[in-house]
Amino acid sequence: MCGRWCFRCLWRGISSASPLFSSHKRFLLSSNWLQQCSRVSRIDSYQSTMKFLLAFDFDYTLIDENSDTWIVKCAPEEKLPIGIKSSYKKGHWTEYMGRVFIYLGDNGVKEAEMKRTMTTIPFTTGMTDLLGFIGMNKELFDCIIISDSNTVFIDWILRAGNFHRVFDEVFTNPATFSDTGYLTVQNFHNHSCAECPKNLCKRKVLEEFVDKQLQQGVNYTQIVYIGDGGNDLCPVKFLKKNDTAMPRQGYTLEKLISQMSQDLSPIECSVLVWSSGIEILSYLKILVKE
Repeated sequence: MCGRWCFRCLWRGISSASPLFSSHKRFLLSSNWLQQCSRVSRIDSYQSTMKFLLAFDFDYTLIDENSDTWIVKCAPEEKLPIGIKSSYKKGHWTEYMGRVFIYLGDNGVKEAEMKRTMTTIPFTTGMTDLLGFIGMNKELFDCIIISDSNTVFIDWILRAGNFHRVFDEVFTNPATFSDTGYLTVQNFHNHSCAECPKNLCKRKVLEEFVDKQLQQGVNYTQIVYIGDGGNDLCPVKFLKKNDTAMPRQGYTLEKLISQMSQDLSPIECSVLVWSSGIEILSYLKILVKE
């Protein structure tokens, strides 16, 4: 065993009756656990409104870059002035990007050029296969994005890949082009969470979405949260025992979850680390297996 929660160890656990972890209450992924997942995933006729909820981050999760920094390729010499770069204040990324967009507009960067640049961002390895699978099984999955990017960038990229219909809702900072052709962006919402940046608390978004769905008769069998960054920890803390957090291997979210476990304050849900969309796809197939 590698001492991590990864798919190599997960598949070993399938063929073994022993759990992958013996310490703490934390992440016990055994063959019994997998069997339980399979049982839970069975959707009987009288539970027709029960589905799985897949909540995705966007940057460095669905795509293999940061969409906000990628747009700098449109700037003169693909660089920002020191004055703009140094103007960022922690927790105020949206305001910073507003200044970046003004700089691009002042330098004559038009919407068409920005769109051409953004649609060259690669999807993370295996994500196109994963999204294709989800799209063909929408009766089983609700799928949302909660991102600190913006509506324009995400819409461009999803439509370029023909994946815009996979997602039921996208929660991100609203953006639009002004009459003068400048891209403008606003904070997604106001919140009181001390752990999150000013513009977006992903936990609040996830909690409100789940509550709204429950009021409409949709009760999720399991929530699977897939992300990479520090701002994904807050929504992961919202997840319950039967849910699953899937942090990207080697990125901030995985390190934060690992640190919480070492501090003897592990999160409540199960944790599976991924490095490609194919591993996520393999897990979803376990969930829906009869």
